[in-house]
Parts: sequence; structure tokens; C-alpha cells
Amino acid sequence: MKYRRFGRTDFQIPVISCGGMRYQESWKDDDPVSDKSQKNLEACIRKALDLGINHIETARGYGTSEYQLGKILPELPRDEIFVQSKVEPSTDVEKFKDTFEKSMSLLNMDYLDIFSFHGINTNKTLEAALACMDTVEQWKKEGRIRDIGFSTHGLSDIIIKAIRTGHFDHINLHYYYIWQENWPAIEEAQKLDVGVFIISPNDKGGLLYKPSEKLVELCAPLHPMVFNGLFCLSHPEIHTLSCGVSCPEDFDIHIQTVEMLDQAHELLPPIMDRLEREMEKVMGEEWARHWQDNLPIWKETPDNMNLQWILRLRNLALAYDMVEYGKMRYNLLGSGGHWFPGQQVKDLTNIDLAPALVGSTFANEIPAALQEAHDMFKGEDKKRLQED
Repeated sequence: MKYRRFGRTDFQIPVISCGGMRYQESWKDDDPVSDKSQKNLEACIRKALDLGINHIETARGYGTSEYQLGKILPELPRDEIFVQSKVEPSTDVEKFKDTFEKSMSLLNMDYLDIFSFHGINTNKTLEAALACMDTVEQWKKEGRIRDIGFSTHGLSDIIIKAIRTGHFDHINLHYYYIWQENWPAIEEAQKLDVGVFIISPNDKGGLLYKPSEKLVELCAPLHPMVFNGLFCLSHPEIHTLSCGVSCPEDFDIHIQTVEMLDQAHELLPPIMDRLEREMEKVMGEEWARHWQDNLPIWKETPDNMNLQWILRLRNLALAYDMVEYGKMRYNLLGSGGHWFPGQQVKDLTNIDLAPALVGSTFANEIPAALQEAHDMFKGEDKKRLQED
């Protein structure tokens, strides 16, 4: 295993972390846990440790994950593991405290190595976190937590604003080959020596554990998961990827990423060139390079349509056959709340998009592209996994 310094707390953590949102019994935290599920989770943890993956991450919102981890964590050498959990911030500080105490009780831990506010996605959730900050910093003084950070599905401006408060030692955020808009936030984290943890690289990063045949061909000789992992970790500003496994064998492909990391500078360029050329071939060079220029954010679009994500999903579906990923993400729009904001395509015959597209070179093409995306992806509305 390879390790990187996780920001200013000086933790040396593995470049692959053991994410805890796929091996639990249920997303409902009061559901009973079967022996089979518990044995599988414990096998995942022991396999992780055998591989040198000693960073174990979970959250209060991950159903039975904390409870199940609490059955095995006390059996492990405490000074050799990093345990991380996440709690949603609240302006009701007493409620926040109670939720944290429940996490600690379920995990059977006296302290957390890494504590994260879960979901600083908006100004409102940032304000809620700051309302809890005195409490959290007191816990740090008392040794109940060793590192304070936050996870986010927000835009870079919110993430940068949070980083600049100076309160946070780490961030958990999205950044992948197919979605690189958070790079300014990663650069800001580096300036303030804040640890950077990439979340959901294989799910939100493209459903890479079940890739299209075309994507497999374009990423050859690497599996798309290995390609994306190498792409992320080729940046020294990124310290670890959260790889949520459902069974011990899932670690095997992630270890390929670690084994090839020293070759990333040789392996990545031809694949990236192939992906870029295919996007330009299918979508046209001007569209591929400039489709996003001057697009408004969802809050500035009629009916709050999330033009940027809708058009991105269309690009990926047409160029790389990533239709299933498009369906998964598109049908969260309108039901994902501040975790995946904005709306799907509405009735375009009754909406004037022209004012929102005044700065776009493709103002005339975009309405038809939006309708094509809607027709391609629309299915049953989805909920976030935690809400299913």
C-alpha cells in the first residue's frame, strides 16, 4: 500500500480508503442485521487491513454501517487504524450533539480520528456547521476527535468559502475524469494544507463498476475504475480515494490502481487522448471544447433546470455509451435536494431559454439537445440511496 500525508494533522493514510456505504445490511439503521451480512462486513474490514488499508470511513446516514462496524472495530489495534464518521450539521446544536453521541455509541469508539460534517453543500448547511463548530472544537481539545473536516456535494464556490474559514483539516469532495469542476477547491485546500479525500469515484464517477463496452475499449488496457483512480491520484494534491466495497473481492481491482500508480504518467496520456478524440469525433470539436462556456448555474435557469449536468450526461451517453449512468444521475434531479440540485427538462414549448443562454455559442442547439437528453434518460424518479 502507498500512503500520503492527509493535510496538516500529519496523518499518513492509504491512497485507497475503505468506504462504508456499500457493505452494510440496510440503509435503514434500525433494520435487523443478518449473520451473513455481518460476516461479510467483517471480512471486508480484515481484507482491507491485510492490504494495508487502515482508513475506515462511514457516516451516521449510512444505515446499519456504524452499528455493524461497532461489532468489529473494538477487536482491532486502535492505534493502527483511522476511523472516520460523518454527521449532518444542524442549527439545533443539541440535536447535533445527540446524533454524534449515537454515532460514537454505535461505533464503540472513545474517539474518532477523523470527524466530518456531512453535506456542506450550500450556504445554509455551512452556517449550520459553523453553529456547531465551538462544540466540535471542544471535542478536539478533549481528544474525542483528532481531525475536523466536511464532506460536500456542493459547487466549488461553497467549498472554497468553507475552506477559507480555517476551521477544517480535510474535505471529502467529488472530482473525477468526467467531472473536474472542483479542481479550484482542491487547489485552495492545498494552499491551506487541508487533506483531500475523493468520494464515490466509482459510482458518481461514472458507474465504473459496470462500465459500457465502449468505455472499456477506450480505457484499455486499464479497467475504467483503474483509469479513473490513476487520474485522480496522479495529482499529488489528492491524498486518498474512498472505494466502497460490497465484498472482500472488490478490493482486488482497487489494488491494481495502487500497483500502477508509479506508471501513471505513462499510462494515462494515451487513454486521455483517446477519450478526448472520441468526444470530439462524436460531439464535434467546438461542442466538445466549449459546450459549457457561459452556461448559467441551475438557480439562474428557467424552472431551475440543471443545464450543465443534463448536457454533460448527454455528452457521456453519446460519446462513451454511458446511458445507464445518465439515467441514474438524471432521475435524481428534482428529488436529490441540495445533494444534487436543480430540475430535469421541463416542457420546452412553454419556456423561453434565450435569456439564460445569451452568452452561449450553442444557444440555438441547446434546446434540442436538452430534449434529446430527456428522451434518452427519463425513467422513474430516483432518490438518494440513503432515502430509498
